[in-house]
Amino acid sequence: MKTNAKGGGLLAKFGVIFLLFLIVTLVVSGFATYENQKQIYQAQQEEKLLQIADYLELVVQARGSDFAMYQAYILEHCEEVDIPIDFDEADMLEARRTFETLFAQSYPGRTLGVDVAFDELSPEIQNAFAVWQHEYFLLLFEQARDTFGLIYVYYVVPTGEGYDVYYVLDALREGRESSPGFLDLCGVWEQVPERHEKEWEAWETGAAPSGYDTFDNEYGRTYAWYSPLYVGGEKLGLIGCELELADYNQAIIHNTLHQLGSIALVLLIAISLTMWLINRLYISKVRKLSDQIGSYAQDKDAAIAVEIEKNMRGGDEIATLTGQTSAMILELDNYMRSLVETTEELSHTRKEAAAMSELAKKDALTGVRNRNAYEGEVRRLKKQLRDGMTEFGIAVVDLNYLKRINDTYGHEQGNIAIRRCCGLICDVFAHSPVFRIGGDEFAVILENHDYINVKALVREFNARLDALQRNASLMAWERISAAIGYALYDPARDDSVSNVFKRADRAMYSRKLEMKAARR
Repeated sequence: MKTNAKGGGLLAKFGVIFLLFLIVTLVVSGFATYENQKQIYQAQQEEKLLQIADYLELVVQARGSDFAMYQAYILEHCEEVDIPIDFDEADMLEARRTFETLFAQSYPGRTLGVDVAFDELSPEIQNAFAVWQHEYFLLLFEQARDTFGLIYVYYVVPTGEGYDVYYVLDALREGRESSPGFLDLCGVWEQVPERHEKEWEAWETGAAPSGYDTFDNEYGRTYAWYSPLYVGGEKLGLIGCELELADYNQAIIHNTLHQLGSIALVLLIAISLTMWLINRLYISKVRKLSDQIGSYAQDKDAAIAVEIEKNMRGGDEIATLTGQTSAMILELDNYMRSLVETTEELSHTRKEAAAMSELAKKDALTGVRNRNAYEGEVRRLKKQLRDGMTEFGIAVVDLNYLKRINDTYGHEQGNIAIRRCCGLICDVFAHSPVFRIGGDEFAVILENHDYINVKALVREFNARLDALQRNASLMAWERISAAIGYALYDPARDDSVSNVFKRADRAMYSRKLEMKAARR
């Protein structure tokens, strides 16, 4: 049994070495493959967004005269046009019937744009026309967004004053402050060239640019593409399409992993064959030598040294080891003393390894536990679920504007913001383990006291964030902003710890959207 364990251990060590080689090879290959796939996929996505913009432009141009009349009217009378924020296709068709009925009553047998000019219509009919057209074109943009998997599609028109633009068609429906039940139309936003270089290039050149504008915001990182809209040879505005980086990267990672799988399979076959040869040609010799040493340890007969010398064949290191082992047996007493010293050193090494293992679970910047420690806690929760203990939850906290702080004030100030956010989390959730699981993201395992009082603790956390925001004596990076969401394990909804985390993450994301809406 001892002999087999030694042989197996040596073979296992070779396996670890080859495994490390495999991991390093896959990491290097993966990086190179990812960069190549990234270039290919970026060109594909650029072509995709161009096709979407061309599609929207063609559909709008098919109703070109109607769109031009609608745009001219809506820009001048946006406050007078009331469109329900939750309208659907049925409402749009009703709006169309309303306009057609009013027009037919006032201009029987006549056609708008042919024998009746838009300016000749009564204000009531003009308004009905604008409601119908806005609902029609906004639904068109929203359908394109959903069909092609984009996060945002919109149509903007420069105001002619500075870098302000009208958001004429905005697929993110928002209500008026004065009348929340109706759409906020033609909102004006400043698009500075430093952040919207490609947008202004598209407007000034009258052609779709090469490349994207990129944004880091509460939605994550997005790529924005722009294409000018022409009707009757006149440039009216810009069609904007935005793609989220997570979606952008998902396809790249999928292709990269597919290629890495093929590489890993080839390497595993080669490593398995190499391990077989090593075992047959070398480890079997070491195993025989181990058997002879074991026989000496049992019988204490130094004559075994002669038998060991007889097995010295070949000129490799194993043959050299065999001769040295034979000589070693004759001086065993001296080596036993060395063995005691070696044992003490190994004990010290184990203690150091244990200390290093503990450090490996700690985040160097904040002092709380890191992602590795969080994965260990997840394994504990899984076992707890199997044992029938289900009273736990997870809270997810995401620090806002970290990139803006790093870019504006420097990374040291960004680190201060991370530590302040971590300190606030630890202070509020004093009875729970806190983990830093990403650059600006933290997780809290809720049990016992904090599990029972989670709602009050979340309110306290948000209240203390609000107090920091109002504290004018603090520096900008000290007035931290963060979004928090939590979820408690529900056996009717959750079949794993991962599900609880995902629901907490979605709740945090919803809170982030609420905070954005409040700022606008």
